[in-house]
Amino acid sequence: MSQSVYQEIGGHSAVEAVVTDFYDHVLSDEQLVPYFEGMDMQELRAHQIKFISAVAGGPVEYTGADMREAHDHLDIDEPDFDAVGEHLENALRTNGVDDDNVEAIMAEVVALKDPILGR
Repeated sequence: MSQSVYQEIGGHSAVEAVVTDFYDHVLSDEQLVPYFEGMDMQELRAHQIKFISAVAGGPVEYTGADMREAHDHLDIDEPDFDAVGEHLENALRTNGVDDDNVEAIMAEVVALKDPILGR
């Protein structure tokens, strides 16, 4: 049996590092920071660790709300979705995730674009 992307990238500690870098960049992006005002960032980081772990094939069952439901109130537009995706991809690469695994994780994220944008 081949290793999951989760195992290949280094497991939980690697995902935590990616999520930390991801939010450091997102929260310093003036275009995106308004979406996070008033949010419990500790809870959001924990949620994102579970999400990335799940899409990477880790031993985590993602139990978050439906993507459309979870993001509907934010009225996210396409350029902002794309900017978040760029920050995630950069965080993955910065933390040594190889191209194949970056592509696999980003494909899962891109598949959520329409529900997150309410389409």
